[in-house]
Amino acid sequence: MRKFSHGVMAALVVLGAAPALALAAPGAVSLDSTIRLDKVITEKGLTRHELVAPQKVVPGNHLVFMTSYRNTGDKPVDHFIVTNPVPSAVALETAGGDSFEVSVDGGKTWGPLAQLTVAKPGAAPRSAQSADVTHVRWVIPAIAPGATGTLEYHAVVR
Repeated sequence: MRKFSHGVMAALVVLGAAPALALAAPGAVSLDSTIRLDKVITEKGLTRHELVAPQKVVPGNHLVFMTSYRNTGDKPVDHFIVTNPVPSAVALETAGGDSFEVSVDGGKTWGPLAQLTVAKPGAAPRSAQSADVTHVRWVIPAIAPGATGTLEYHAVVR
């Protein structure tokens, strides 16, 4: 099951984003995807960050793409995979470290960004960069019945 608020759906359409995809038994895990704008607020000389629903995004805006999951079944779900396409209108800000794997070829191959290359016609392959990422994915070893969690990645509007 996927739930999306009206504002999130509008942002997904504007950004060309697709909702998260998951591999598990049908109906065992529900997903809820949201996008938040990282708004920088300065008051009285102090700067803070606030995550707000994006009404309008412009190049340079920082976004947080979040996918919350919940095991709605009565059995554990093992080896749960959540895949998020990275909209072409944004570039990944962080490579995720150990929290997720990335793909730079539309989801055909996966791994840490530092181990991936990008092939261009007529040129030698080069090391992949954050801006080359087309998908991110998380592999969750096990989700107990009733367990919840949130996965996220950060991106900047191109």
